[in-house]
Amino acid sequence: MTRQMSSAMQECIDMCNQCHEMCEQMMSSCMEMGMARMGMMMVSCADMSRMCADMMMRCSSMKADLEMMRMCAKMCGLAAQMMRMCADECMKTDDHEMHEAASMMMRCADLCGTITAEMMMDA
Repeated sequence: MTRQMSSAMQECIDMCNQCHEMCEQMMSSCMEMGMARMGMMMVSCADMSRMCADMMMRCSSMKADLEMMRMCAKMCGLAAQMMRMCADECMKTDDHEMHEAASMMMRCADLCGTITAEMMMDA
């Protein structure tokens, strides 16, 4: 039985992809501003956002496999933690662009949290 992708999952995938792109762009800005640590956090956040989106797409299109669903839920939870950590660091700066990035990361983290709960109920 193939899983049906929920609208919340599709929204989360889209947001994770947007978060990935934004973090990649912000990484360059961080390096230019001399914030190497923040730049590395952005790279990690970008990677985790992309991996989360990829795993959700795989989970939604494959036959129901409880172990894969659990792994996907864990990845979404870890990605949400990384996004929140990165957003918290962005909010400590005086940079308006960083604050906007933080807002997007928090929205994405919230969606990932919702999806994690949804997948755990299905698993």
